[in-house]
Amino acid sequence: MHRISVLCAAVGLAVTAFVAASPAEASYHLIRWQDTGFCQIWDESIPTTPWPSDYSRVSATVPTFGDALMLKDQALMNGHCTW
Repeated sequence: MHRISVLCAAVGLAVTAFVAASPAEASYHLIRWQDTGFCQIWDESIPTTPWPSDYSRVSATVPTFGDALMLKDQALMNGHCTW
């Protein structure tokens, strides 16, 4: 039983080290829900698409979350999105 605990701990440390060492390649864009007009920042590293599918993509891809937040603020000020 002690060997299994040590093995699990070693695997956990190896996975943590791998995740920490891999570069973050996140990209973001805005999506707008058709029924409400609400805009949301979507992380392109998520392997699925938003659900339900009544949305449209309303911005270009930007490299950081901060850039996407600035896009959302501009869309709100221009009236393209609602809260």
